Amino acid sequence: MKNLFEKAQKIKLIAFDVDGVLTDGSISYTDQGIEIKTFNAKDGQGMSMLADSGYITAIITARTSAIVQRRAADLKVTRVFQGAKNKLLALETLLSEYGFSLEEVAYVGDDFPDICILSRVGLACCPFDAVDEVKDVCHFISQKKGGKGAVRDVANLILKSSDQLERFVMHKALQQ
Repeated sequence: MKNLFEKAQKIKLIAFDVDGVLTDGSISYTDQGIEIKTFNAKDGQGMSMLADSGYITAIITARTSAIVQRRAADLKVTRVFQGAKNKLLALETLLSEYGFSLEEVAYVGDDFPDICILSRVGLACCPFDAVDEVKDVCHFISQKKGGKGAVRDVANLILKSSDQLERFVMHKALQQ
């Protein structure tokens, strides 16, 4: 656990895949062809806490959906890359913009297209239901599934490693 906390303490940028990470991986359509995604409120709270704590947050997804842009805006996500067939190129754009090293990046992914990033970053994370090949390259495997609290686990780990999680707990306790 100490090694995991040391990795988490170096993080400045956290990037997330969408389907299977921010959602449970289900893709639903209405009769009119409108895509529906369901997001987890606890995951969203974790992403908001990261943003409020000064971390750069990003979404990197191969698909394109207006609902992802809306959710990202709700959560104060710094950058959104949709239609990113080459996810590593999107990450390299972020590294160039912010001057961060790969060691300062955490990424949460769940399937083959994420391995190109997960195998390089300082803190590679995945949900419990990620494919085995992703789990093999990850430093942290949440006990929660994608879209069911895995992102919150990652956020809590990073915030706890920098002694910032307690600030949110105390703030909420004082509001009661």
